[in-house]
Amino acid sequence: MSKFSRVMVLVVDDNHYMRVIVCTMLRSMGINLIREASDGIEALEIVRDWRPDVIVLDLMMEQLDGIEFTKLIRRGSDSPHPYVPIIMMTGHTDRRRVLEARDAGVNEFVAKPLTARALIDRMRSVIDNERGWVKSANYMGPDRRRRTIADYKGPFRRVADKAEGKI
Repeated sequence: MSKFSRVMVLVVDDNHYMRVIVCTMLRSMGINLIREASDGIEALEIVRDWRPDVIVLDLMMEQLDGIEFTKLIRRGSDSPHPYVPIIMMTGHTDRRRVLEARDAGVNEFVAKPLTARALIDRMRSVIDNERGWVKSANYMGPDRRRRTIADYKGPFRRVADKAEGKI
């Protein structure tokens, strides 16, 4: 039995064939608890009734795109599941889009055309290496810092903290 056999995944993409490809890749990992949505609005309805462990969604969709969906999940006053890991997939991988997804609260980002290896790596990342959560006035989502500093001894880590006299 796969270590992923109990993982529940919601796949959101307006392209039916892309959903089929992603679901096939997930099943090859041993994930069988999968639901699909063709847009962000349908996905929100599903999340209200079913609490997936991971959401894999497309960036570019009609009505409610992946960025807006993520913002609603992370910061919506009636969000049913604000801490769910989100993996964003897209063919639009320019720096601006990646930063926009990160700042919306996406856990991982994967480029299309999707490979099984890339999806497996992102799934392992959100399941095995869950990062801490940050909630502030401007951001709600996983800690964007991916590396830890072994010899760090203090509450502040940003370069700007030193300039502002915090450390």
